[in-house]
Amino acid sequence: MTGNILFNGRKKRLDYGAVAYVTQEDILLGTLTVKETLIYSAKLRLPGSLNKHQVNEIVDRTIMEMGLQDCAHNLIGNWHSRGISGGEKKRLSIALEILTRPTLLFLDEPTSGLDSAAAFFVIQTLRNMAREANLTIVSSIHQPSSEVFALFDDLFLLSGGETVFFGEAKMALKFFSDAGIPCPSRRNPSDHFLRCINSDFDRVNATLQGSQRLRDRKTISTTHALTSETKAMLVHKYKCSEYATAARTRIQEISSIEGLTFEAQSGSQASWWKQLTTLTKRSFVNMSRDIGYYWLRIVVYLAVSLCVGTVFFNVGTSYHATLARGACAGFISGFMIFMSIGGFPSFIEEMKIFHRERLNGHYGVGVFMLSNFISSIPFLTMMAFVTAIVTYNMVKFQSGFSHITYACLDLLFSIAVVESCMMVIASLVPNFMMGIITGSGFIGIMMMTAGFFRLPPDLPKLFWRYPVSYINSMSWALQVTLYMLALIEQLHKLR
Repeated sequence: MTGNILFNGRKKRLDYGAVAYVTQEDILLGTLTVKETLIYSAKLRLPGSLNKHQVNEIVDRTIMEMGLQDCAHNLIGNWHSRGISGGEKKRLSIALEILTRPTLLFLDEPTSGLDSAAAFFVIQTLRNMAREANLTIVSSIHQPSSEVFALFDDLFLLSGGETVFFGEAKMALKFFSDAGIPCPSRRNPSDHFLRCINSDFDRVNATLQGSQRLRDRKTISTTHALTSETKAMLVHKYKCSEYATAARTRIQEISSIEGLTFEAQSGSQASWWKQLTTLTKRSFVNMSRDIGYYWLRIVVYLAVSLCVGTVFFNVGTSYHATLARGACAGFISGFMIFMSIGGFPSFIEEMKIFHRERLNGHYGVGVFMLSNFISSIPFLTMMAFVTAIVTYNMVKFQSGFSHITYACLDLLFSIAVVESCMMVIASLVPNFMMGIITGSGFIGIMMMTAGFFRLPPDLPKLFWRYPVSYINSMSWALQVTLYMLALIEQLHKLR
């Protein structure tokens, strides 16, 4: 379904910011409401000169156009909350891309998951936008209803990568009729077209028609049995038709226009600072509302810390307790950091959002990584300080504010490094299971060369000693812990 593009011979610039793409899969942050999702998207892309009232007006207008008023303040929903329906998610995905009124909009099956009434409403809204705003909308669609098909301006019919028809949608019926395959009365035209050109089931139909029971039935359509031949005939007829000639002529006219340029630009008109603050706030809200992102992990950290504290409770400062202290410190430095792999599933979901928004040019890689790290600092600090304070005081490590602060910061930086590594792995290995395996293997290698099982000077110098042990964050964290234990032992000897 398309609108019109007028070429008057003057210089016309088509930039990347004027293009938007709606994927078939609805990729949304389930912890946000419908209106919050649109507001954050508007702030990321609209000019910074717009005030809050103007942004809200644009968002409210878009909500009304897509019929989302009843669920505007409902959560989208994730693994622990039900949220809005699939049809409402589809309309929200479209609403996100029409916020900025792009001049060219691509949609991948926008009616998937919608009932007939919702599908008609969505296509009718897109058609009105195409005509009122003079924008072009290109959509792939499978088996639309007759009412939806009647809304199309132009039709591009493909089968096996070959063009069967391209022209005005209302002329498709005439084309098929002239080819000797008229659409029966009271049948959906799109269903008739698909039956004529879909040759995927030719072998199945041949098998069915070979049975005696179906051979005697006269209701079997010969179109099914000869779909590949019918398609070949239609392709040949189209190549020789006036529709193909008109299409080639139009392409030549467009190609001959001087001054038609394509300039790649960002799809966002917001400043870098505006993007950073908006993404940081959105990410923090997502982390706060998603129970499994950090809150559940904080509870697990607290529970494990209490277990460690009770096992090594007041272990003492004797010579024989040194081994127990070392084991306790090694467990905290190793296993507690290893538990940061629990954030990988949440990183996968955020990476899906990032890929979709970056595909449409909403922001860059740098601002996304920085905003995510900034928003996670409060939660990482909470995990590190809860673990360090509980274990430090229950085990009775060396007292003093500076020492306990040193231990907290050491654990904080170590967890932050592993969290960052998990995000990098999530970007490289977007599959959940493979990502968990890759992340576990990476942390296992880091633990192996950190000094838990073999001292760094004893490691093979080639590769493992230089450079792996020197870039290993766990190695530095363990050295800090061992340094603190050495101080305790020296103090014990002085006493």
